Amino acid sequence: MPRYAPAVMTSLRTEAYRSQTARWPQAGRHILAQYDATTVVVYQAYAPEIGRFAAEHGRFGGPFSYERMSWIKPNFLWMMYRSDWGTKRDQEITLAVRLRRDAFDLILAEAVHSAHLPEVYGSEAAWKARLAHAQVRLQWDPDHAPGGAKLERRAIQLGLRGDFLRRYGHPWIIAIEDISGFVEEQRAHRLAGRLDELTTPAEEVYPLADAAVAARLGVASWP
Repeated sequence: MPRYAPAVMTSLRTEAYRSQTARWPQAGRHILAQYDATTVVVYQAYAPEIGRFAAEHGRFGGPFSYERMSWIKPNFLWMMYRSDWGTKRDQEITLAVRLRRDAFDLILAEAVHSAHLPEVYGSEAAWKARLAHAQVRLQWDPDHAPGGAKLERRAIQLGLRGDFLRRYGHPWIIAIEDISGFVEEQRAHRLAGRLDELTTPAEEVYPLADAAVAARLGVASWP
């Protein structure tokens, strides 16, 4: 077995954290994600009754509410920071949701920033009007190291509502995996300070095919 292979297996491609952080950009707004030609993985953390239903049925339903905004994160470590590695209340179940890549690109194309950017929206009134009707909300937040230290690099999260949330919840999904066991295993390495043994999903900077969308979102060029 490779040195960094996790004992708790997952369908995700994984790699040593040290190897990945050495090649990731250290600053700027970047979308780190695991993707292939047709799919991209995003993460969410839920209470057991929501997370287990989703993993069992391959869609969001049951106690899941389509009336509230739901946030997705393509960056595993950003999800870990937000859920405190699966230990926050109602965030105990970590889901890896594999989406159609064309759907993810559509989500990015429709995203409206949570904060007013004059260079993108012009007046504050114009931005507020866009935001009020937006079905996708965008936030750039400081990324974090496994131990919680804030980084210069920014991580993206995307809030979905309305028709976009309903389409995300079922027809856009290829598969949903409960990776809580993997998270628990890696959390133990992180708490013990064993970063040389920490394994995370393999992620690269996500390329946006549409330069205009990349510019509007504020994505930094790479490499």
